[in-house]
Amino acid sequence: MEQLEVLRIELGVLRQEHRDLDDAIRALEDTGTADMLTVKRLKKQKLALKDRISVLEDRTTPDIIA
Repeated sequence: MEQLEVLRIELGVLRQEHRDLDDAIRALEDTGTADMLTVKRLKKQKLALKDRISVLEDRTTPDIIA
């Protein structure tokens, strides 16, 4: 596989993990019995994933000079 293809696949996996964490956080908050520490940890993981996604998006998007 080409490196760009690998990065795009990894980007898709990270986006799916980000959505899964969002769903998990929402489910915990909807039950009303959520441990706030657990929710905070999940949100921190989600933010870290978002940062990794941004880095990969920058690497896969070509620079365009206007």
